[in-house]
Amino acid sequence: MAIFIIKNKKIRKLHINTEKSERDIQKLFEDNLEEILNINFLASEYPTTWGGRIDTLGIDKNGSPVIIEYKIGKNENVINQALSYLRWLLDHKAEFEKLCKDKNMEVKIDWNSPRVICIAESFSKFDIDTVAILPIRIELLKYAIYESGIFHIETENYEQVKRDKRELIHKERRKIEKLQYSIEDHLSDKNEKIKELFYILREKIMSLDKNIIEEPKARYIAYKLSTNFVDIVILSNSLKIFLNMKSGTLKDKWGLARDLTKPKPIGHWGNGDYEIKIDLSDDVEKAFELIKQSYEYNR
Repeated sequence: MAIFIIKNKKIRKLHINTEKSERDIQKLFEDNLEEILNINFLASEYPTTWGGRIDTLGIDKNGSPVIIEYKIGKNENVINQALSYLRWLLDHKAEFEKLCKDKNMEVKIDWNSPRVICIAESFSKFDIDTVAILPIRIELLKYAIYESGIFHIETENYEQVKRDKRELIHKERRKIEKLQYSIEDHLSDKNEKIKELFYILREKIMSLDKNIIEEPKARYIAYKLSTNFVDIVILSNSLKIFLNMKSGTLKDKWGLARDLTKPKPIGHWGNGDYEIKIDLSDDVEKAFELIKQSYEYNR
């Protein structure tokens, strides 16, 4: 994406800085992991007993283990490498749990929703085709560092192949298909009123940006660009909506949102410090106005 700077009413295109090394990029992300991706940093170059080192190991705000691999060269097979590390991690849960304990991470680990993130300046057609057919979602993030210290990151979108066509995947890889969830999983036992409420809100959220990714997790449905901006938990008689914004940043003229940090922090599934609970269609528009604030905050 071309980035321009406006100075004295003149527009000038910024040039990408290509002098950064792989280690520079990795350290930049690791030093700012929470700000960029809302992920807590755990370890760098973490050694595995199967050989190789995980570039960056972290845990997100919902307790999902996160593996991050960086691709600098065009021919690096970073996706297969990341999947190998995921398989290792799922076989060494106790080791990861000990690491979290040593780092004083109090969040409950969610082994149902591990995340794999690959970061690069660009991805080839072969990279995108590979992740499209895999039975588990791989998050592809593209970054660019421009002159004047401008940093840009965006999601590489792709269409995952439907489940029936994924049967061509090797049996070993199909073992992790249980980690995939769908909208239908969340709505299967809900009444028609709640289903309609969710679909109305969902349509509004997806209309905000063509690059929004809808990602059903084990306990909630996430809507994200480079990071989640809203998470929805579908309950029997209501929707719980979590906004990924820091306490004190939301402008809520209706008093609809609850600050989960006051009087003391409350544990919850979604990201961010605010929770909205709605059970009436009259509240959808109000909730959506607050969701738009979180979208702008995280964009």
